[in-house]
Amino acid sequence: MSTIKEQLIKKFQETSANVAVLGLGYVGLPFATVFAEAGFVVTGIDPDVRKVDALNKGISYIQDVETEQVARLVSAGKLRATTDFSELKQADAVSICVPTPLRKTGDPDLSFILSVTDELRKYMHPGMVVVLESTTYPGTTREILLPKLGEENNLVVGENFFLAFSPERVDPGREDWTTINTPKVVGGITESCTQVASSWYKQALQTVVSVSSAEVAEMAKLLENTFRMINIGLVNEMAIMCDRLDIDVWEVIDAAATKPFGFMKFTPGPGLGGHCIPIDPLYLSWKLRALNYTARFIELASEINLGMPRYVAGLVQSGLNEFCKAVKGSHVLVLGVAYKPDIDDIRESPALDVIGLLHQKGAVVSYHDPYIPRLVEESVELESVSDLMAEVRAADCVVIITNHSSYDYQAILDEAACIVDTRNALGKAGWNNPKVVRL
Repeated sequence: MSTIKEQLIKKFQETSANVAVLGLGYVGLPFATVFAEAGFVVTGIDPDVRKVDALNKGISYIQDVETEQVARLVSAGKLRATTDFSELKQADAVSICVPTPLRKTGDPDLSFILSVTDELRKYMHPGMVVVLESTTYPGTTREILLPKLGEENNLVVGENFFLAFSPERVDPGREDWTTINTPKVVGGITESCTQVASSWYKQALQTVVSVSSAEVAEMAKLLENTFRMINIGLVNEMAIMCDRLDIDVWEVIDAAATKPFGFMKFTPGPGLGGHCIPIDPLYLSWKLRALNYTARFIELASEINLGMPRYVAGLVQSGLNEFCKAVKGSHVLVLGVAYKPDIDDIRESPALDVIGLLHQKGAVVSYHDPYIPRLVEESVELESVSDLMAEVRAADCVVIITNHSSYDYQAILDEAACIVDTRNALGKAGWNNPKVVRL
């Protein structure tokens, strides 16, 4: 007689397993569509009624997922959405793709994970595999999910239910590396958990990398993003140092990047943005503080990166000073508020801090972003200006925060009175130009 593990693996191989995805955001919706395309029946569960309604009408609200694809999968009966967690009664495989932000104190906010885990445990049953995708500190899967899903339901992990961690590697806006072809790391609570979760993922994803434990998988994700955060912090400090030395940091970076080995190019900017790099390393730092260890590289890089919006505000002040103008009362136009080019994502965008700081200094701030028509945040409520070039001509200073590819930078350079370029968007045209202040 076959074991529960063997029965579940057989379901995956036959694509007959019912898949549930908890959280239908930037990670969950692409994940759901990939597995629906592979032949699984996928149910997405999200408390946001607007997302659920849009999805069931065949409409995508995520830039990386085409509406045509969603409509086709919904019509075929392979994809649907609901707010009802009782649908988990029929689930064989569950992927948890919920946000893991930071609290204002800088501590991890696991409330989304805790909330969906409390809902999931009501419907746990033998023959189910659960994989946490949300980035978190090492030990979360074992210390938080395992007791709630296993012990409280009299289920034995690795025998009649399976639990693993597999870090999401979504980079919004990318077309070369997506959910389906980005290698997927999987680490289970037990070896059997890793085998079951890997068997599931292999049915839809091109490359699955199995590791020895959930903790290794959790730590791998944090290493990836800590590496990027620290190197961005380094090059941001290099920009500040080059400014003090009157050296062009962008020329320095380009020169260093000609070395074919031992160097990886990173570029400075107005601060960190996105769902990973500004947040994930601080989960690790927080965890280590509980063990009386200070993650010094992380703390220092975070301090430098968090200071960049204020540094940019200072550049605006310097640029206006060259034209005998004060920040107070000046019209400042911010170009781009998404956290990186050509996407509609403002999570942790440094533009929000730059706008807030300029407001505090008395500037009259407007913005333009072709992807973000309206900006409604805690301290900012603005609409993207409709006539970009008219606003460029009217502004006392234009600040390039996000270098969207759709902008005509030569026209902006020709028409603007003063420009602060934090992304080298103007390229060599901005070098030694008296009306351009470059990061």
